Amino acid sequence: MNERIFKVLEFDKIIQRLNQLTASSLGEEKTRRLKPLTDLNEVEKNHLETDEAVSVLRLKGHIPLGGIVDIKPMIKRAVIGGILNANECLDVAGTIYGGRQLKLFIEQMEEPELPIIREMIDAIVTLPELERMIKNAIDDHGHVMDGASDQLRSLRSRIRSNQSRIRDRMDNITKSKSKMLSDTIVTIRNDRFVLPVKQEYRMAIGGIVHDQSASGQTLFMEPQAVVELNNELQSLRVKEKQEVEKILRDLTIAIAEQEEQLSSNVEILGSVDFIFARGKLSEQMKARKPKMNDQGIIKMMQARHPLLNEDEVVANDIELGESYTSIVITGPNTGGKTVTLKMVGLCTLMAQSGLQIPAQDGCQLSLFNEVYADIGDEQSIEQSLSTFSSHMTNIVKILKEVDEKTLVLFDELGAGTDPQEGAALAMSILDYVVDKKARVIATTHYPELKAYGYNRENVVNASVEFDIQTLKPTYRLLIGVPGRSNAFEISRRLGLDEAVIAQAKMQVGTDSKDVENMIASLEASRRGADNDYVEAHQILEEAEYLRNELKDQLDKLDQKKEMVLKKAEEKAEKALAKAKEEAEQIVNELKSRKEDINFKDHEWIETKKLLEESQPKLTKKTPDKAETAPTPKTKELKVGDEVKLLSLDQKATILEKTGKNEFQIQVGIMKMKAKRKDLLFLNRTQDKIEQPLTTMRGQAYHVKPELDLRGERYEDALQQLEKYIDDAILANYTTVSIIHGKGTGALRQGVKTFARKHSRINAAKDGGMNEGGSGVTVLELK
Repeated sequence: MNERIFKVLEFDKIIQRLNQLTASSLGEEKTRRLKPLTDLNEVEKNHLETDEAVSVLRLKGHIPLGGIVDIKPMIKRAVIGGILNANECLDVAGTIYGGRQLKLFIEQMEEPELPIIREMIDAIVTLPELERMIKNAIDDHGHVMDGASDQLRSLRSRIRSNQSRIRDRMDNITKSKSKMLSDTIVTIRNDRFVLPVKQEYRMAIGGIVHDQSASGQTLFMEPQAVVELNNELQSLRVKEKQEVEKILRDLTIAIAEQEEQLSSNVEILGSVDFIFARGKLSEQMKARKPKMNDQGIIKMMQARHPLLNEDEVVANDIELGESYTSIVITGPNTGGKTVTLKMVGLCTLMAQSGLQIPAQDGCQLSLFNEVYADIGDEQSIEQSLSTFSSHMTNIVKILKEVDEKTLVLFDELGAGTDPQEGAALAMSILDYVVDKKARVIATTHYPELKAYGYNRENVVNASVEFDIQTLKPTYRLLIGVPGRSNAFEISRRLGLDEAVIAQAKMQVGTDSKDVENMIASLEASRRGADNDYVEAHQILEEAEYLRNELKDQLDKLDQKKEMVLKKAEEKAEKALAKAKEEAEQIVNELKSRKEDINFKDHEWIETKKLLEESQPKLTKKTPDKAETAPTPKTKELKVGDEVKLLSLDQKATILEKTGKNEFQIQVGIMKMKAKRKDLLFLNRTQDKIEQPLTTMRGQAYHVKPELDLRGERYEDALQQLEKYIDDAILANYTTVSIIHGKGTGALRQGVKTFARKHSRINAAKDGGMNEGGSGVTVLELK
């Protein structure tokens, strides 16, 4: 695309905002190179990357990218044989550390699915040995440490010993010859220890003069007694420097050997930084992922200009590319026409660059090979061009390139010349662009264009709404309704004499009046349709609510009916069983006396059969295949199951079964018994191996005496704290330590507030000096 369009639509400002959200120069470099793409697959892949970043930021709130530096120049210099200094080696180690932390962060995330980012992270090589080698040799301030090698440790030990001897000698001289010195101090000149000697005592002290004061009265002399010691010190320092260079050379060689892995890591880390900068921008703008197409279809609901504050801009709906390919927007100045024009163009550039747009979910945007715009005052004094000439020069270039894969934005088309000729020229230009099947949005003041959309296929009128009562624009875009000329109404509101207005109306042609009346009718119809839509939507929501209510009540009625039938059948079964048992006893008694009663055996059998056949058949509901699975209220409960206590609307855990339909449960720190009908099954932690849940007391209970909440989000930390206190109470701890760090103090305050409200916590105090201070809160439990 042409570079001019980025400035006209302010895409360069989006790049600047994106730059500020990167965590490293690697991400900044990729941001500066960001350009709209025209390949649909590539654009969709970029949107998936951005969406994954948004998901991570929504769940975690951050991404660890600290310590990452662009080490590509250092790697290159190491490969060609240069020696990296200590700080450069430290940057390499910091980048390795940053990659390792990022890899660990993503690997520990269970949700959400991140196929693209995970594939990138999997390719990072952690290189722990190289990182350890550098960190063992160089401290955090870029100083090569004594332990970097045995030789260096020995040399620095000898240097310190030699310096101590020199200072002792110098101190003895300052004490014995203090009158000959300007000041009783030992200083350094040319890396050698010297004394400030008065000029007249130069020969008395003896030695080498290294410097003198500005007045010449003081000489900085190295006494002869320490010359040899200073020489030895200089020799040791040369050896120290050589040993440091050797250590840095070895580290540089080790870095060069990992050139391929380090270069790959740098590229991946830069890409991840760039992706998450796009995700952060989406969060700032409250943007959403658009669905991309290559058919020229634009559908944006409640879209906002990306660079305007959400509280200061009116969101609008806009559609283009299906029922019509061109929109002609009319309306007053400062009504929002140009903002709408720029919004569509800028959102298109952003979407083609893999950036999400500030609109509702479900928005659609299309890929265009080119986006052209003629917006703003293009007057050029240097080229002696008027506003009209400058606009026309730009339009001529656009018309030469326009095709069906082009989005064209015209602001005040045909302005700057005779109104009649300008309107005719504007309509002709629009006809040309529409015939080329390009997507067009144009703004204009010309009344002739108000009826343009009614006489052309693929063209629709639109306007920005104007409130006659307040004499201010509302900035709402009305598709399908051309803008009215509000001159007469505004003049009347401002107090213009009615006779003058009536005379002016007589000067307006019949055609113009008809057009104005048609527009007024359309506006009234539009407002009526909007009101009807809102009312219908409310009715639909109410109907949906009632339908759900009735469905819930019907389900409850069916459940109640089933329970009543089941109880009745159980009662009938018991009564029948009892009657059958009594009948059997009677028959057996009669049978034992059959010698006194004239009954045949076959008569006994027939009588028993009649008794069995007289038992009524109970109609038990046979579940369908789809209904055979137990419901949460009928599922067999096991120890450890998570359930809901319906009477208290609280989650609980099954501790043990105490009766046929009775269980002991734990709700928070409280234990109680509950009937099966009052429990709703929620979750089972494990189904394969069922182990009895044993309440452990005392020191055997597997809980530590401290809880580390550092790095946790506020809500997650308080949830962990609540569970931990329950476990600590079961373990009979009297005091526990909560490690929350110092930070902003929010988590520390949250822990203390929790402690004040908890009935089983007696007191909360800061840890002692050897316990972590204000970074730890010690809780005393009841």
